[in-house]
Amino acid sequence: MPHTRRFNLKTPSLRRPRLAVWLGLGLALMGSPAWSASGTATITTPTAEFVYKYLLGEVAAQRGEFVLAGQLFLDLAKQTRDPLLAERATQAATIARTPQLALPSAELWSELAPDSIPAAQTASQLLIANGNLEKAIPQIQKVLANENIRANAFMELNSLMVRITDKTSVLKTIQQLAKPYPKLAEAHFAISQAAYFAHDESLMKAELKEASKLRPGWEPPAQIYGQVLMEKDVQKGLAYYRDFLKTYPEADQIRLALARALLMQKNTTEAKAEFTKLLERHQNNPDMNVIVGLLALDAKEYTFADRYLEHALEVGFKEPNKVYFNLGRSALEQKDESRALQWFDKITDGEQFLAARMAAAGIIARRDGVDAAITMLDNVDGLTPEQQALVIQNEALMLSQAKRGDDAYTLLEKAAKTFPDNPELQYDYALSAERKGKYDIMEETLTRVIKMKPDFAAAYNALGYSYADRNIKLIEAKSLIETATKLSPEDHYIMDSLGWVYFRLGDLSRANEELRRAYAIQQDPEIAAHLAEVLWKQGQREEAQRILDQALSANPGNEILVAVAQKLKSAL
Repeated sequence: MPHTRRFNLKTPSLRRPRLAVWLGLGLALMGSPAWSASGTATITTPTAEFVYKYLLGEVAAQRGEFVLAGQLFLDLAKQTRDPLLAERATQAATIARTPQLALPSAELWSELAPDSIPAAQTASQLLIANGNLEKAIPQIQKVLANENIRANAFMELNSLMVRITDKTSVLKTIQQLAKPYPKLAEAHFAISQAAYFAHDESLMKAELKEASKLRPGWEPPAQIYGQVLMEKDVQKGLAYYRDFLKTYPEADQIRLALARALLMQKNTTEAKAEFTKLLERHQNNPDMNVIVGLLALDAKEYTFADRYLEHALEVGFKEPNKVYFNLGRSALEQKDESRALQWFDKITDGEQFLAARMAAAGIIARRDGVDAAITMLDNVDGLTPEQQALVIQNEALMLSQAKRGDDAYTLLEKAAKTFPDNPELQYDYALSAERKGKYDIMEETLTRVIKMKPDFAAAYNALGYSYADRNIKLIEAKSLIETATKLSPEDHYIMDSLGWVYFRLGDLSRANEELRRAYAIQQDPEIAAHLAEVLWKQGQREEAQRILDQALSANPGNEILVAVAQKLKSAL
């Protein structure tokens, strides 16, 4: 090795600077590195300070103290102008989930290694996550300059920018990035996706057509274009897919999209015909059999689903547990609990194991009683703390469904002390406390959950609804429910809560509006009771009674409906 070796070690697989070379040979490094875009290296020989900081960083990383390791490596990278040290700093900061350290490390890494695609990719991701789209553009341009990965990079652009709320800016940025590549279909496809999110339908359609023109028979733009047509006119979308398949009969994704759309339209006969054509080409392809089986299962075509899921097992699907679980789902939906249990019992490890045990527990609870189901779950070994909490939540739910509210509360009360930092379990504990009339515990717990998880829409809603239902703290209740609405605007339960707090505040018009929206999404008995009460108060008694009667017919004996019916009857 020449004695003039610099800090710039360009071996791609190398993760650490060759400290051993420096220490063993005592090499003198000459001058400032040629690749230094700005700044000058202040350390060019293996000084005692360098050795100390480097070893300290290594020890910190080995002990899991990644913030300290990242800080030390970044400091050394600045002093040595070595890209590998900047990379190490970025890796440590990323593991530590410390963006304020990861971002400057990645920017320095990209500066010191201008030809490194991983450096540019990492820097662009962190800049975008930090809300600096404009500064990310040069980094993305570096990535796109590489012809070998350019097409795939364009296909991932919109995913990279998905969290940016200003979709118009995203569209303009992607148009700017795509401008140098007018003949690249993927570039036009990326613009079309951005246009969709920016609600520019005409541009989206034009770019999809251009992408299809540049790559005839390419399925992604055709699939999206068909979906867009279907949003306006289902038959036009179906016709577009059929025409595409006449020209390109081997377009598997389009045939799947057509079959899925036909199932959604309850056109089972034609959907099965499309699946049959698909599987004629892929009869022994396990993945395709699973896809077709799952689509059929979602459409509740159980015989069809079971056939292809079982065939996927026969031809060697690599993740049999996933198939076992969905065959169990199918049997359960067909009310064949014995068969469902057989499928669930086949899963003895892996990602589906706990879900299968909990599904099996539901069957055992109905067949042998809740205590037998809880005993089975309690004997499941090797669970993480998060999984243990999930099991307890499931057990408490079974107890509640069995009208054993006191036992459910006792179980959750104990678990809340064991898992104080689990917001979902604490939430269930709060609701259980409310059912027992322990409102102080409920309020204290939900307030803590909101601090713990500020984006937990259900927690805001539960606390706000409890206040509204008890007709107290109505202004605070409204504020809480409005926050929940912002976090989850399409949740019909939150719409119901908002309608109910408007009712309590005397705004019957807004109450009617929100409750009708909620009831249109889900004809839940509690929503029906609230809407009937509001309508009654507005003098629309016939409609109130009709909604109440329909809800009672669908949910006979529902306590909330019965109570409202009696209340309105006594008001006559």
